[in-house]
Amino acid sequence: MGDVVTTAIRNVVLLGHQASGKTSLAEALLYRAGSATRLGRVDDGTSILDVEPESVRRRATLTIAVAALDWTTQAGQTCKVNLLDTPGHDDFTQVVDAALSVADLAVIVVSAVDGVQAGTVRAWGRCEELGLPRLFFLSKEDKAGADFEGTLTQLRESFGSGVVPIELPVGSQQGFHGVTDLIFDSSREYDADGRGSQVAIPADQVEDERRRHDELVEEVVSGDDDQLERYLAGESISAADVERTLAREVASAVVHPVLLGSAATGVGVDRLGDFVCELGPSPDVRPVGVLVGGQEATVTVDPAGEPLVQVFRTMADQFVGQVSLLKVLSGTLRGDDHLTNTTTGTEERLHGLFFLRGRDHLAAEKVVAGDIAGVAKLAGSPTRSLLALPGRPVALSPLPAPAAGFTRAVRPVTQSDDDKLPEALRRLCSEDPGLTVAQDEEAGQVLLTAVGDTHLAVALERLERKFGVKVETEDVKVPYRETISRPVDIEGKLKKQSGGHGQFAVVQLRVSPAPRGTGLEFVDKIVGGAIPRNYLPAVQRGVDDAMRQGGPLGHRVTDLRVECVDGKYHSVDSSDMAFRTAAAMGLSQALAQAGTVVLEPVVAVTVVVPSASQGDVLADLATRRGRVVDTGGGTGGEEVIEALVPAAELRRYAVDLRALTAGRGHYRAVPDHYEPVPEHLVAATRAAAGAAR
Repeated sequence: MGDVVTTAIRNVVLLGHQASGKTSLAEALLYRAGSATRLGRVDDGTSILDVEPESVRRRATLTIAVAALDWTTQAGQTCKVNLLDTPGHDDFTQVVDAALSVADLAVIVVSAVDGVQAGTVRAWGRCEELGLPRLFFLSKEDKAGADFEGTLTQLRESFGSGVVPIELPVGSQQGFHGVTDLIFDSSREYDADGRGSQVAIPADQVEDERRRHDELVEEVVSGDDDQLERYLAGESISAADVERTLAREVASAVVHPVLLGSAATGVGVDRLGDFVCELGPSPDVRPVGVLVGGQEATVTVDPAGEPLVQVFRTMADQFVGQVSLLKVLSGTLRGDDHLTNTTTGTEERLHGLFFLRGRDHLAAEKVVAGDIAGVAKLAGSPTRSLLALPGRPVALSPLPAPAAGFTRAVRPVTQSDDDKLPEALRRLCSEDPGLTVAQDEEAGQVLLTAVGDTHLAVALERLERKFGVKVETEDVKVPYRETISRPVDIEGKLKKQSGGHGQFAVVQLRVSPAPRGTGLEFVDKIVGGAIPRNYLPAVQRGVDDAMRQGGPLGHRVTDLRVECVDGKYHSVDSSDMAFRTAAAMGLSQALAQAGTVVLEPVVAVTVVVPSASQGDVLADLATRRGRVVDTGGGTGGEEVIEALVPAAELRRYAVDLRALTAGRGHYRAVPDHYEPVPEHLVAATRAAAGAAR
């Protein structure tokens, strides 16, 4: 790729519901630009962008795919377009967020057959939060059931009057063969190879086109006082003026054009490429927000500025090792430049810069501000960190805490897998920030949390393919507890005196339930020196040992008040260990004699759902033994439900909630308290404890 200037760069992220046609559209743009010699197809596994086996097998994009291409418009304008293809599955929202962080324009792809779906709403919402310019592309206009007017109505009802069509379809469904441009009052007809040529507007469309042209002009000029005044005075507004004003309003994210076409036939694809170049914003239009010394600041996207680079994605490549995807926020990068990571302090050598086009790496001598590239083997630069000159105190704002995910315990299959597992998981998580790993020391489990079950399944496939580690999964063990059911007095005795140095200790304990959350309340009530003071810490440690060992039902013990009221010692045979052992024996006897109550962890959950799904979600929470604490209205037609739910009932809640809400619900969870398990469920907790041991 030749030299490029910042003003000629277009960083475009493709968003939308799963199977709406994003990857097919990207493939069609690459083919039409001459950057691909064939039209890659998702359904037959020949996509240029879906390069990972997991994506090919599922016929779905599962990570960011970057494709750089040169595009020349019909008017002769040339741009470098960086396409960022993203997953539509709602398990991969953090991948989408990484692409959004470096995009300057979003193309929200909507199937003209299926209309507005959950993924459409989700994509719009994220762009709205970021203030990102966006447009809509109605795909699959050539398919049976395609409904341009119906889908346009849905878009306007969902997203407001700023949604404006700038094209009309010529023909419908299998007869779709062209588009009419509402800005320039012209039509394009396409041949079997997807090449278009200008033709007269079809006679049956002339009246409708004129009416819609006037509506478009009125909508666009309403944002420009000078043009509006001229328009109201009856003056005709030229197409060039409309286009310039529309470009400003798109960049300001107040107008959202609607284009249409078919990736399969190529109809309308060239118009999308032209629109992105002619009306899409370049990276220098908006300064980049950063933190400097902890304070909010902005960086101007200037090729002559001080170098500043964002690492927005890391990937493991089987040939070159770790690959980091970069966006140059300021300055110009050249091969072998040295920069310092502002988070880790690691000095990085940017050796072998390249542009990406699917799996292909295109060598780059330099990368200017606003452009996207890749580099291999950055050892100390995780995703969402910055590279700058040494001593520059700049960072990115932290992301909000992720919603609760789907967690499974992973267990290596072989000893070799066990040896490699920690490092493999570390590398897997560095590649995919949507994954987190935790070690549950109590249960002896390694816990892997993903956004959902599909995300987790893909992660485990990558773990085996990329790092050679095979694991099995199992349920996360719920940390049940036991507490004594009633007060009891008990004696713990250790007596071994068969000649020589023996062991002797007697402790009298009064054990009773304590308030929830107390843990252990140990009370010294020894009088008259029945047990020397120096042995009392050992008594307490013995009690603690027995509590960790577990009660009669196999769970750790908690919430006890243990009073040491009396005891006996021997001047020669008593020791710390003897009193520790006697106390542990005494507590075990007390629990067995008095019986125990099983306690389960209860979690405070905040569930955010569409208003239409509230009833279903409340009913589902009731089946999970949840207690609703509060409900209230959120933003954008959402409802917020606060509830207390046993942790055991939430193992698959991230997955089930999406099914209940068509992918639009999410929740957060915080441990709250313990409470007794219903009697009919106690046997199940004993089985779980047996499996844990």
